[in-house]
Amino acid sequence: MWRIFRPDTVEVLSDEKARGALGRYFAVMENMLPARFQVCKHVGVGIDLSASDEELWSTHERGLKKFRKLLADVDKGKTKLKNLKQTEPSLLDLKVELAKRILRSCHFCERRCGVDRTEGEKGTCGVGERSRVASEFMHHGEEPELVPSYTIFFNGCTFKCCLCQNWDISQDPKGGVEVSPQTLAKLIEANRREGARNVNWVGGEPTPNLHVILAALNECKTSIPSVWNSNFFMSLESMKLLFGTQDVFLTDLKYGNDACALRYSKVNNYWEVVTRNHRLAYADAELIIRHLVLPNNVECCTRPVLEWIARNLGSTARTNIMPQFRPEYKAREFEELRRRTTADEMDAALKIAREVGLENVIS
Repeated sequence: MWRIFRPDTVEVLSDEKARGALGRYFAVMENMLPARFQVCKHVGVGIDLSASDEELWSTHERGLKKFRKLLADVDKGKTKLKNLKQTEPSLLDLKVELAKRILRSCHFCERRCGVDRTEGEKGTCGVGERSRVASEFMHHGEEPELVPSYTIFFNGCTFKCCLCQNWDISQDPKGGVEVSPQTLAKLIEANRREGARNVNWVGGEPTPNLHVILAALNECKTSIPSVWNSNFFMSLESMKLLFGTQDVFLTDLKYGNDACALRYSKVNNYWEVVTRNHRLAYADAELIIRHLVLPNNVECCTRPVLEWIARNLGSTARTNIMPQFRPEYKAREFEELRRRTTADEMDAALKIAREVGLENVIS
């Protein structure tokens, strides 16, 4: 039984707009359909996992095509997973192997540091070969359709945000405790039994931990929606590995231009990478898009972000326009960020959403 304490988490179950944008997620949450990563386990790839990188990636592309066909048959009721045997190696086995190989010249994110994490080298995120978790618990503060959300907070991050509200986690890659995929899988299974609507991979940032996350899903025996909660600066290779494994991409579209991204998060080429990944995620699964309204940044960030969502993802895209900014961490080093977002700024943001035609807004 779900232990729910917020009225909106019950009301959302009959929200037509939420269900319209997240129909498959609700079906998995309600045990009507299997999680996508479980479908992956039933796609055979017929290759020796010791083959070359080129052979594995080619096989992965073919495996994704088989996955999409099987998923469509499952969703239409033509095929039942329980009637199929899991094949080895599966598409998910292949994804785990490819992720392990990326560790040797790490390019999980578009910083592409190229360090060998299997030899103790560390890139910008500071995350080693083994993942470290700051905390894991049943989260009641997420979007209503996600609550209660079994949320796993990884240490370390690919960004250096001056305004990070989880800075004690994101900027401390040596903190937390080391966890194995097997441990995570058992925790996920236990929390599903306790009523978790999903498993929510966050941080910090989940991207440096993709190899562990995929391995944990491979170990997990229960069907539970998997939610990728990220800054969305993943590499194209990481996006391909995520295809078919996530039920919801919980995205973060922070900035409307590269200048603000560099100023506040010390990251280059932000807009091109993050909008590319939003398009890819939208083509693969279901999305909830977050945008935090920053003080003095409505016109330079909020407007272009909301315009882009409406133009590229459609008027029904589930969009959370967030008012929660407060000057944490190093935000006060920037004069324009030394206060909270005002009611007038939030009103302006919501007005823009209406002007561009967004119809499925959480605020």
